[in-house]
Amino acid sequence: MSTQRLAVTDAAVEILERLKEEHGELVFNQSGGCCDGSAPMCYAKSDFYMPSRNVKLGEIAGVEFFMAADQFEYFKHSHITIDVKKENGAFGNSFSLEIDLGYQFITKSRVFTDEEYKNLEEIS
Repeated sequence: MSTQRLAVTDAAVEILERLKEEHGELVFNQSGGCCDGSAPMCYAKSDFYMPSRNVKLGEIAGVEFFMAADQFEYFKHSHITIDVKKENGAFGNSFSLEIDLGYQFITKSRVFTDEEYKNLEEIS
């Protein structure tokens, strides 16, 4: 069995489903840029141009998840879980869709175990 790079919490899935109802098809991008760039950003797929250099890590709840190539260098040895937290006002200027619902998607990561790393899914 291959090791997946991504997981998602039930709470994040609930917010994603609400966003899909309102915005249709979605996409995640984690750029590593300034401001909120290092946070996972959720956009309506039709509103976001995905740079060709970005790496597709997989899908969560039917939503493609991409990461900038330079950011991936930091995370390539890590399992990533996308979660959500109540937005406390500090990120109210984010462009990510969940902000309007009062939430912020966050990345939780941990280094793969040796066994997981041996069975790691290839990036396409």
